[in-house]
Amino acid sequence: MSGYSSQLTWRNRRQCIDKKIPAEVQRWLFDSSSLTARIISRCQGNFRVHVLSQRRMTPTPDEIRVLGLRYRSQAIIRQVILYCDDTPWVYARSVIPITTLIGPLRRLANLGSRPLGEILFSDKSIVRGEVEITELKENHPHYRLTGYRAGGSIWGRRSVFNKYRKKLLVSEFFLPGML
Repeated sequence: MSGYSSQLTWRNRRQCIDKKIPAEVQRWLFDSSSLTARIISRCQGNFRVHVLSQRRMTPTPDEIRVLGLRYRSQAIIRQVILYCDDTPWVYARSVIPITTLIGPLRRLANLGSRPLGEILFSDKSIVRGEVEITELKENHPHYRLTGYRAGGSIWGRRSVFNKYRKKLLVSEFFLPGML
């Protein structure tokens, strides 16, 4: 999967004004609070993280660029599905550069089924960058990982999180089951 040429087009909020993003999707895309906490509150305790994969690999060229990494840099890439009850709500892909896993953030390498958002939003020294939005189409390699088979686009967002110049990228795609 790493290094594939199919790129997503990411836009900031101002660039999304002309897009036809449904209102219920916008409420999730542009919310700046913890997605994990928000889902847990809606699921009344029936929340779980299913880890699809977590391994060391080369991020996509776009991920390398947004994180300011060198070509062929290595990262821990974690892909999960967040469930509410037994319904998949979010496909998330996190890119944690190996250089970020030194010092206080090394615990991110061994999250298991613990939600990453729980750590990111509990540490006040971690700063979230601007949210960017994309539309994941059926022909993109990530689409099949979502488990969604009914067709149609899936809206997503991503943010770079930063702690003392150590960055990581979190991309979240909101599955139709949650809406």
